[in-house]
Amino acid sequence: MFRTALRNVLAHKARLLMTVLAVTLGVAFVSGTLVFTDTLSKAMSNQSAKSYEGVAVSVTDYGRARGGDGQKQGDPGIGQQTLDRIKAVKGVDSVSGRVQGFAGVGDQNGKLIGSGWANAGSNFAPVKDGKDPRYTFTEGSGPVQDGQIALDKDSAAKGKYQVGDKVRVATNGPVREFTLTGVFTTEDGAVNAGGSLVLFDTKVAQELYLRPGFYRELSIAAKPGTTPDQLLADVKPLLSESSDAKTGAALAAEQAKDIERAMSGMSTGLLIFAGVSLFVGIFLIYNTFTMLVAQRTKELALLRAIGAHRGQVKRSVLAEAGVVGLVSSVIGLACGIGLAVAMRSAMELFDAKIPAGSLIIAPATVLTALVIGVLVTMLAAWLPARRTAKIAPVAAMGSVHLPATMKSLVLRNITGSVLAVIGVGVVLLGAGQKSEGRTTIAAGAFFLVIGLFVLLPMLSRPVIAAVRPLLEKVFGVSGKLAAQNAVRNPRRTAVTAASLTIGLTLVTAMSVMGITIGQAVDRLSTQNIKADYRVTMAGEGMNLDKSVLPALEKGKGVTAVSPKTMESVRIGADFRTVSGVNPAALDAVLTVKTTAGDLAALGQGKLMVSEKEARKQGLSVGSTVDVRYEDGRQGKLQVGALYEGKDQLEDYVLDNRILAEHNDSQYLPEVFVKTSGGTSAAGQQAVVDALGKNPAIKVSDKAAMRDEMAGMINTSLNIMYGLLGMALIIAVLGVINTLAMSVYERQQEIGMLRAVGLDRGKVKNMIRLEAVVISLFGAVLGIGVGVFLAWAGGRTIAGSVPGYELVIPFDRIGIFFLLAGLVGVLAAMWPARSAARLNMLTAIKTE
Repeated sequence: MFRTALRNVLAHKARLLMTVLAVTLGVAFVSGTLVFTDTLSKAMSNQSAKSYEGVAVSVTDYGRARGGDGQKQGDPGIGQQTLDRIKAVKGVDSVSGRVQGFAGVGDQNGKLIGSGWANAGSNFAPVKDGKDPRYTFTEGSGPVQDGQIALDKDSAAKGKYQVGDKVRVATNGPVREFTLTGVFTTEDGAVNAGGSLVLFDTKVAQELYLRPGFYRELSIAAKPGTTPDQLLADVKPLLSESSDAKTGAALAAEQAKDIERAMSGMSTGLLIFAGVSLFVGIFLIYNTFTMLVAQRTKELALLRAIGAHRGQVKRSVLAEAGVVGLVSSVIGLACGIGLAVAMRSAMELFDAKIPAGSLIIAPATVLTALVIGVLVTMLAAWLPARRTAKIAPVAAMGSVHLPATMKSLVLRNITGSVLAVIGVGVVLLGAGQKSEGRTTIAAGAFFLVIGLFVLLPMLSRPVIAAVRPLLEKVFGVSGKLAAQNAVRNPRRTAVTAASLTIGLTLVTAMSVMGITIGQAVDRLSTQNIKADYRVTMAGEGMNLDKSVLPALEKGKGVTAVSPKTMESVRIGADFRTVSGVNPAALDAVLTVKTTAGDLAALGQGKLMVSEKEARKQGLSVGSTVDVRYEDGRQGKLQVGALYEGKDQLEDYVLDNRILAEHNDSQYLPEVFVKTSGGTSAAGQQAVVDALGKNPAIKVSDKAAMRDEMAGMINTSLNIMYGLLGMALIIAVLGVINTLAMSVYERQQEIGMLRAVGLDRGKVKNMIRLEAVVISLFGAVLGIGVGVFLAWAGGRTIAGSVPGYELVIPFDRIGIFFLLAGLVGVLAAMWPARSAARLNMLTAIKTE
C-alpha cells in the first residue's frame, strides 16, 4: 500500500503542485520567522555581551537615594566621592563614570540626523591609557574640554562632518555649536537603532544631564587575579541603598533575556500570520485530496475487493499526503531561510542596522518546519481518506461520484448553525464588555468562522442562485452554465470560497478598524486645533525647555503662543493631572467650548473643569476646591468655567503662570503657535528661525500632524495587508486547483457542449464566470463577517478613543470585491484555456 501511495504521488505530480505550493508558502513563513528572530536575537545578544567586555562590575543609580555612605539624601546619582573610594578598592584596575541623555545633531542644513527617540548623548570617559574602552576612534580623539564633541561614524558620514568642523547640537535647552574632535565606532543600541551618539567632555555632560560631580553609571574593571564576584562583594558596602551593582556577565545575561523576550513578541506576531496562511492552505489541501480520491474511487474499491481493508486504504491516502507534506516542508524550509536573509536586508534599508552575525538555523526550527508541513497536509487529507475508506467496494465500483447522504447533510447543517449562532452570541457578549471583551470577541469569531465553513455548502446555493438571472441576462448560455457548475458540487465550491473568506474577513476587519480609528484621531488632532503649528521635541514625549516660550513670542509674524504643560496637583483628596495654558492665547490656538462660565476666568486665576469631571465630582461654576502643588504649598481655587472635554486638554485646566510658580522644572511636551499669515512655508520657517534652527525641535503644521497619526495607522495596515497577502495567494491557488480539477472531471461534458455548438470563447467565458462567482461568493461572506467583527471590536475601544464612530470604507470594500473578481479571472486563465483546447471527439469518449 505504501508503494501504491508513492506511485500515486508520482502519477499526479501536476495535480499536487498546488498543494505543494500552499504548504511551501506556509512553512516558508514559519521557518523564515524563526530563523530571522533567532538570528537577530543572537546577534543582539552578542552585541550586548561585547559592550560589557572588560567590565567586571557595573553600578547604576537613578537618584532615588535615601542616604548612604559617601552619598547624601536627594543626590541625583553616584557622587565623585563614591567613585574615588571605589578606585581605592584592592582589585580595582579602573573606574569610568557615565551620564546619558538626549542629544540631537543637525546636518549641514540644520535637519536632525537619525530618529528622534534614538538620539543620545553621553560622556567621553578615558581610563589609564587615555582611551575610553567603549569606543574605538577612527579619526581624531575624544573631547577633553567644553566646546568639543565626538560623533559616531555613521552620523558624521550622514552630516558630512570631518574633524575640526563646527556641529550644531541640541539637548533640552537652546542649540549650541561644538567643534568635532573625533569620530568613533560603537556597539551602542541607539546608534544601531538608526539614531546618533554624541560624546561630550565629562563635566559638560554632567551639567547637561545630571549635576556637576555626579554619574548615572560606573563601569569597573578588575585587576588580573580578581574575580567579578569578589570585586562586587568589595564594592557593594561603598554604595547607597538606591544604587544597583551587578557583574558585567550578569548584566549581559539579563539583556540577552530581555532581547529574547522582545524577539518572542515579534516572532509571535509573525507566526500568527503564518498560521493564517497554513489554515487557508488546509482548505486547498482538503479540496485536492477530496478530488484525487474521488477520481480514484474505482481504483481504491478494487484494492478493497482484492483484500485491502479500510485502514490500509486510509493509510495509503495519508501516506501520500505525508510524502507531499515532507517534500513541501523541505522546499519551504529552504525558502524560509532565503526569506530570513531578505528580511534582514530589508531592515537595513530602513536604517535599522542589524549587528553582524551568522545566520542561525536551529535544529528546533528545522524540526518545527518539517513537523508542521507534514501534520498540516495529513490533517487536511484525513477526512477525504476516512470518507473514501468507508465506501463499500461494490457501491464504489458502480459510481465514481457518490452523493452525500441526507443524514450527513442534515447533521452538517445543524452543526454549522449551532456553531455560527454560538459565535455570534459570544461576539455580541464581548462587544458589550468594553475593553475586557477583546478575548471574548476573538473566541466568538473562531466559532462563527468555523460555523460558516460548515454551512458554506448550504449557503452557496441561494447566494449563487440570486445572481444567476443576471449572469444569464448578461452572458447568455455561458453565464447560465457557470452558475449551474458553481453549485453542482457545493462542498467543493464551499471549500474553495472558504480560502478567500478567511483572508477577506481579516483584511476587511482591519481596514474598517484602522480607518475608523484614523478618522477619530484625525478629528482629535486637527479639528480641535486652531493653531497653525505645534512645536514638540523630535523625541516622542520629551520635554521642551521653557526657553522656547519667550523665543516663540518674539518670532516674526507670531500672534499667539500657548504652552500645554502637564502637572500633577492634589485637588481635594486625590492627585489630578492639570493642563497649564496661556489664557490669553488659548481661544486662538484650540477649540474650547464652554458650557458654563467663561474662558476669561482662566486669566483671573480660576480653574476650568471638563463637564464630565464636574458632574462626577459634584462641581459647578463658583465651587471652591483645596489644592496642594508640586512644591508642597497649599491653597484654594475657584471653578470659573466648565467645558466640553477634548483630548487636547486634561479634565482640569489652569493658567500656567500659577503652576510655574510652584515648579521650576515643568513637563512641557508641546506648544501651540498661531501666526498672522496662517500656514505657509515662510511662516513655518519663521517659527524654526525663532527657535534658533534647533534640530531637536519639530515644528508641525496641520498636514504634518494629520500625516503623523494617519501615517502610523496606514503603515500598520499596509504591513498587515502584506502579511495577509500570502494567505490570499494560497486562496488563488485554491481557485486554480478547483477549476483545473473541475475541467478534468467534465471533459466529456465540455466535449458534448462543443459538439452541440458552444464555441471556444463561450467555453472560456463559462470557466471564467464560474471562477468569478465562486470568488465573489467567498468575498461576500468574508467582507460581511469582517465588518461585523470590526463593529464588535470597535465597541471595546470606543471608550478610550474620543469621538469614535464606526466608518465603513465603501471605497475599499469595493476594491476588495474587484480584487476578488480579478482573482477569479486570473485563476481561471489556465483552466479556461485547457477547456477550450479540448478535442471534441477525444473528450466525448473520455470516461
